[in-house]
Amino acid sequence: MDIQRPDQTKAKRKKRLIIGAVAAVAVIAITVLLARLKPAVPSVDKNLVWTGEVKRGQMLRQVRGLGTLVPEDITWLAARTEGRVDKIVLRPGATVTPDSVILILTNPEVVRTANDADSKFKAAEAELDNLKFTIESSVLAQESTAAQAQADYEQAKLKAEVNDQLFKDGLVSALELRLSKVNADQAGTKNGIEQKRYAFIKDSTAPQLAVKQAEVERLRDEAKQRHDELDALTVRAGMNGVLQLLGTATVPVDVGTQVTPGTNLARVADPLRLKAEIRVAETQAKDILIGQLAEVDTRNGVVNGKVSRIDPSVQNGTVTVDVIFTGELPKGSRPDLSVDGTIELERLDNVVYVGRPAFGQENSQVGIFKLDEDKVYAARTQVKFGRSSVNTIEVVSGLQPGDWVILSDMSPYDANDRIKLN
Repeated sequence: MDIQRPDQTKAKRKKRLIIGAVAAVAVIAITVLLARLKPAVPSVDKNLVWTGEVKRGQMLRQVRGLGTLVPEDITWLAARTEGRVDKIVLRPGATVTPDSVILILTNPEVVRTANDADSKFKAAEAELDNLKFTIESSVLAQESTAAQAQADYEQAKLKAEVNDQLFKDGLVSALELRLSKVNADQAGTKNGIEQKRYAFIKDSTAPQLAVKQAEVERLRDEAKQRHDELDALTVRAGMNGVLQLLGTATVPVDVGTQVTPGTNLARVADPLRLKAEIRVAETQAKDILIGQLAEVDTRNGVVNGKVSRIDPSVQNGTVTVDVIFTGELPKGSRPDLSVDGTIELERLDNVVYVGRPAFGQENSQVGIFKLDEDKVYAARTQVKFGRSSVNTIEVVSGLQPGDWVILSDMSPYDANDRIKLN
């Protein structure tokens, strides 16, 4: 006979509910635990990071910039008059002396003007000589007249004195004595007039000659100026050095080129006297002063120098600083050679400093990874920086001497406060 089995449906449903509740509680617990877990510390290959030690002592502040060597003595030879390039005698690179001819220009109008100026000057000189002769003749003639008047006066005066004595002796009449005195007075008056006329003519000689002499000098200067313009058609170096350029990038000079007054025809420089033009970032140039010491790396040796000039203007974000050399330049130094310049700003004593990190700027506060004692883990630390140099920077707060920090760019780990070095 059949035996009735008990109903297991309710028991199975209850068991499934219990198992489901336990599983749900387990899932929730695991989720909470996972949420509370800290993310894994990222690992960084220690061979790929640059570290540095925080130190205390003297820090040398420097700024660095790129530049070129340029001549101290440069002469641009410009056209004085309009002309056409007829001949190029020397090309860039040639060694020149003051009398070396570089270019020859032609301009018939300049030649004609110089000849006309010569003619006018010579004519004025001839007129001056003629005037001198005329005035001298006039002075001599008046001198002769004045001398004759004085002689006549002396004779008349002597005759009057003789008649006066004869009249006393009764040998001449009163009329004759009176006539002789009148003649003497008349001769005296004439003598006075002729002497004044002679003095006037003599004194007027200088002003007359001065006027003509000034005209001659004016024409002489004009003739000299025209001849200088004529000579300038033959372009000479004017100094010892090397011919660097013919013309400019915008106005090249070649045979047949028509040039106007003021056009730069050539550039001559002394290659033995060079200076460095260093371009420093405008943010770093504020502390540069004239006279500060500098070093210039020519790629063939380092030369000492000092700052001689600071350009007051900013171009393309840089300030040009001129450095003159106090030492001898190495062989192979020449104009337009690329160089590196380092300028010493000041020496800071007893300061805490570290190698300049890739992301740290002067007078800023940044987060930087500081290594632990084992140099295995590094934690982010807020550090305040002060004054900076080319390779070092002052630490104001956040680090102590003996600490080691990561100086490389760690921007990929901005979301992490701790890293591990493998």
